[in-house]
Amino acid sequence: MASFSQTTAVLKIGGSLIEDAAAMAVFWASVRALRDEMPVVVVHGGGPQATEMARRLGHEPEIVNGRRVTTDLDLQIMQWTVRGELNSRLTAMAGRAGLSAVGLCGIDGGTVRVSRRPPWTIDGRLVDFGWVGDIQYVQPALLTALLDAGHTPIVAPLGVDDAGLIYNVNADTIAAAIARALGASLFALVTDAGGVRRDASDATTVISEMAVADFQAGADAGWISRGMLVKLAVAFDARKAGIPDVWVLAPADLTTRSRGTRIL
Repeated sequence: MASFSQTTAVLKIGGSLIEDAAAMAVFWASVRALRDEMPVVVVHGGGPQATEMARRLGHEPEIVNGRRVTTDLDLQIMQWTVRGELNSRLTAMAGRAGLSAVGLCGIDGGTVRVSRRPPWTIDGRLVDFGWVGDIQYVQPALLTALLDAGHTPIVAPLGVDDAGLIYNVNADTIAAAIARALGASLFALVTDAGGVRRDASDATTVISEMAVADFQAGADAGWISRGMLVKLAVAFDARKAGIPDVWVLAPADLTTRSRGTRIL
């Protein structure tokens, strides 16, 4: 493991944030400032863009409990939109912000090795997620080489199995797995909401700290659901794995981390 590993930041941004030009300007300025303190890896999603592309093609994607069922067509769409258009756009944005950025995905260098997800039983229904991969391990050699050379990797959420087959992988999950593999000191899920809200429509209800009991209570009460349920499960797994600083926060709070939700 590289010598800088204990001071690396891994940041994850979602597709909805990517379409907010003002928020992205703040995000890249924050990444540039954070990069002066430690190496940074950025992992991005792209669910809204993939859904929009699917609908343009006359295909309605299926989302089950915040997770996308990935048919043959859905996998192609993820490659076109997330690995293609979004990854190149984000890499260009990072360059304009003064970062030496390199766009890649989990397939490159065999970085994210996966196996095909078996069917899950959800609410009494057996769900085959198709071309969705469950992470077996992360091989960080390519990322550490790029970080050692002063680059900022921008990672799209695709993985590869032992047979060389490509899979869609949840971006939050990939980000956390990369953070664990690098022994990162900071893992942040960067959102437009700026933290976990008790009331999704009320920005004043952001919770400053969240323990496992709070997470379970929110899930049971229903105000933590769908995509946020997945996001927080990943965040708690990251904290349990030993990452000391885990947050859900807004782009403007990346450097100070004085607001947002800290995962305990």
